[in-house]
Amino acid sequence: MNKMKMLVSTVIQATPERVWQIMLDDATYRVWTSAFYPGSYFKGEWKAGTIIYFLGPNPEGTGEGGMVTEVKEVRPFEFVSLMHLGIMKDGVEDRESPEAKAWAGSYENYTFTPKNGGTEVTVEMDILEDFKGVFTSMWVKGLERVKALAEASA
Repeated sequence: MNKMKMLVSTVIQATPERVWQIMLDDATYRVWTSAFYPGSYFKGEWKAGTIIYFLGPNPEGTGEGGMVTEVKEVRPFEFVSLMHLGIMKDGVEDRESPEAKAWAGSYENYTFTPKNGGTEVTVEMDILEDFKGVFTSMWVKGLERVKALAEASA
């Protein structure tokens, strides 16, 4: 499968610090990522050089499903860069199957840019071509939830 870039952005009327907190804090992360899959969460730290697991209930089996990802770069309130290494399937880390290798090396970047008294959040992701429409739709919904959470408490 071919990879391509997906880009989604929105402007949120809140500070970069507030938007960062909403996107990366455990409790609010679980709220906005339910746009991708109800029950989504992460295990790990948003710290460069660490492994973070993006997980959720696996509807097709037992255990959890999700992504195994390395945090490549973190500039607080400005930028996060992630590189996917593989997948989680039925609670087991997989970096060797064809499905896992298809995602390996894909980047997912979040940029927080001050704009007109608010923050423009841009998500840039290497995506498998077959999943572009689905992921674009999920990211639009996810960022709408980030916006609602951040602006409600701004």
